Amino acid sequence: MLALVSGGSASGKSRFAEDLAAGRSAGTRIYVATMQVWDEESRRRVARHRAMRAGKGFATVERPLDLERLEVPAGSTVLLEDLPNLAANEWFGGAERRASARERILSGVERLKARTALTVVVANELFSDGIDYEEETAAYLDMLARLDRAIAREADEVYEVVCGIPVCWKGGGR
Repeated sequence: MLALVSGGSASGKSRFAEDLAAGRSAGTRIYVATMQVWDEESRRRVARHRAMRAGKGFATVERPLDLERLEVPAGSTVLLEDLPNLAANEWFGGAERRASARERILSGVERLKARTALTVVVANELFSDGIDYEEETAAYLDMLARLDRAIAREADEVYEVVCGIPVCWKGGGR
């Protein structure tokens, strides 16, 4: 099963996604961390997320690139946090990586869906700020929007979290 959880910054989407994954699994829980830690701010974000999922039984796997090569136990639950970081790492990793970033990420998500009991992908609402971006950033955002749509099409459930309130747009509910 595949679930997509989206929302704006600090909307509560990560907590909802963690609770969704933890509440539906009895087996191995894997938290796939995609953020590359560059500075003190990113270290604080990592610490905050680790504290949020403490006691929920997740093993953390750092995977900022090459999701399609990630091996996970059959029947496990995977929480991918988050799609925009993974996409940025792939997109801005050089022209060679950029050319196939979308396909590699989709391949990785498809592999996870086929192998796990549940894969929860966390996305981020980055498309409604009304800002005109430079060409390369605009192209990245376009690729990310296409990833969101492709994953939503394949997902069994799609949620948007607004002000801490999850709204189910597709599939069952909790």
